[in-house]
Amino acid sequence: MQFVCQLSCLPNPSDTVLAYFPASPRSVPQSDKRSRKHGYVNKGLLYSTDCAIQITSKQASISLSPASQQQRLAATSTSSRADDKSIASSSTTRALLLGKSSSAMDQLDFERGVCVPFRKYTPETVKNKVLESRGAILSLLGRGLEIVWSLGFYWSTLMYDCFIGRDKEVVPYRARQLRNLLCDLGPSFIKAGQVLANRPDIIREDYMNELCILQDDVPPFPNQIAFAIIEDELGRPLEAVFSKISSKTIAAASLGQVYHATLRDTGEDVAIKVQRPSIEPIIYRDLFLFRTLASFLNGISLQKLGCNAELIVDEFGEKLLEELDYTLEARNIEDFLENFKNDPTVKIPRVYKKLSGPHVLVMEWIDGIRCTNPQAIKEEGIDVNGFLTIGVSAALRQLLEFGLFHGDPHPGNIFAMRDGRIAYVDFGNVAVLSQQNKQILIDAVVHAVNEDYVEMANDFTRLGFLASGTDVSPIIPALEAIWQNSSGKGLSDFNFRSVTGKFNQLVYQYPIRIPERFSLVIRSLLTQEGICFTLKPDFKFLEVAYPYVAKRLLTDPNPALRERLIQVLFKDGVFQWKRLENLIILAKENVAKMSSNPALKVKTQQRSRDWQVERKLDLTDTIKDGARLFLLDAGIRRQLLLALTEDSKLHIQELVDVYRLIEGEIDIPSVASQIVRELPDVTRDLILSWSNSVLSDK
Repeated sequence: MQFVCQLSCLPNPSDTVLAYFPASPRSVPQSDKRSRKHGYVNKGLLYSTDCAIQITSKQASISLSPASQQQRLAATSTSSRADDKSIASSSTTRALLLGKSSSAMDQLDFERGVCVPFRKYTPETVKNKVLESRGAILSLLGRGLEIVWSLGFYWSTLMYDCFIGRDKEVVPYRARQLRNLLCDLGPSFIKAGQVLANRPDIIREDYMNELCILQDDVPPFPNQIAFAIIEDELGRPLEAVFSKISSKTIAAASLGQVYHATLRDTGEDVAIKVQRPSIEPIIYRDLFLFRTLASFLNGISLQKLGCNAELIVDEFGEKLLEELDYTLEARNIEDFLENFKNDPTVKIPRVYKKLSGPHVLVMEWIDGIRCTNPQAIKEEGIDVNGFLTIGVSAALRQLLEFGLFHGDPHPGNIFAMRDGRIAYVDFGNVAVLSQQNKQILIDAVVHAVNEDYVEMANDFTRLGFLASGTDVSPIIPALEAIWQNSSGKGLSDFNFRSVTGKFNQLVYQYPIRIPERFSLVIRSLLTQEGICFTLKPDFKFLEVAYPYVAKRLLTDPNPALRERLIQVLFKDGVFQWKRLENLIILAKENVAKMSSNPALKVKTQQRSRDWQVERKLDLTDTIKDGARLFLLDAGIRRQLLLALTEDSKLHIQELVDVYRLIEGEIDIPSVASQIVRELPDVTRDLILSWSNSVLSDK
């Protein structure tokens, strides 16, 4: 399917981009890449002369080309540092365009760096949907009074506690009371409670901990109603499609419930997800009321969080309406299948599209053990350490490689397969990180490694945690204290929960807003770390995460990551030999762990031709790019030569140590032949670079 996108976020607002918008990313043969004059689609990316659009089933991630970024930068500012041009340009572009638009939805798009061609949620859509129904005014008044009375009464009890001075001692009771109140007010409020459980910028930590108990384990609605919905969606009787279906729900959530069934034609076991009846009008009505209330709280929200309260409601409403449409969830699953198609350690269920629709989703049955039952996983004889290693690697790939990650990986949504693989279910809540967001996240890691706390604070602004123009100087000492206290304990004692606990206090003290997508990132990491600790209390999350990041930095051909690798290897202009050795050791450790994983061995024996298995650390492209960079970049060449001669001595031994680490990982003749093949192109680039420098000197 094609879409035409006319985007204000493109380099030229009048540009129109024509692209294919598939259910899952498409690839174009290598031979076709150079033949496209205006752009091409490859691995989910549409490239043009001015931008790249990363395509998933729902949205397109915009990344401006360096040339376009520099053009924007020249038009707006000439004082930025040269090595920050691309990010500064993006920020300037966003600020300029935001000045022309006051819409909260537009602001969300600019923050995310994505374009959403087909949007289910807009405030206008919600308003029209609610007001078009008969008796809308009376329904709104009745529901509004119920909400105001319930929340108002609860608020009055909090004020009374403060008045008599017992507000601190009754916090546990009031937190439980809030959780029960949200459950009583219905699915919209249950979902709101789940969101608040991950928003330290909005609610106190002690209340957050109580709201974390909010689970989707709610009373199911009657089978007769559920079966009628399935038959209506299929257009056929149940017995014509399924030979049997469970009489009890396998799981019941705030928005739907799941049954186990068997297909009559093939005998395959499937899971049927059915949406609760008449839930959509309730959700739309509540969202309309939420946003109406938020419009009265904009002043407080701007003061405390640096953003409108309406923007927070829009973030929530957008995700909630996406979860209501099971056709979107089906597309999410297809995207995950595409991303993990060459990974034999991850299982994603197939979707039966012909049997699915907006209110019913039929998927492959996952015959595994939920992570809610750690004892059963251990009793099954599954290699727990190998399983957790797979889980951490899969989570990091979603976050840093694909930019499309599972937004709700609680123990009930993650299965341990009996062959050691990890399986995911429930893809209604997924989040997308743009290429720019991923690069800034990696920047933040680099700045943390280099202990550059000023730039770490600036990363918060770039990611949307702080409003543009906010003075970050008060936050820098707090960030330094949090990071040094956590990293000073060493890799073995580091955990995300302790860091986020301290970060939550920082968020509550300063005007920091956690964007919805990053609240999902935090929740995802915390939840999966919690699963690790439940299955193996002494499991070291970062001992798996660090090697993965090291391998990505060393082997990923993305130019942005190549630049970050250089930043890691140079500190204050001095080459860090020990850091390079550590990166290589960690990267080799990641490859060794994954290649020896029991789940990998089972699957490669079964379908060896279909899977991509790394047996060693492949640094061929890295060395080739490094050689090219050494020849073409005078600054890098000078720094590397200085690295070999710093402190008035030749660092031959360090070079030998590095070579010994990688000699078994590379094919020297192959690297040499590739460099020779590239020599004409490198020579041409070298001559062009030299001629440009001569002309610029004149």
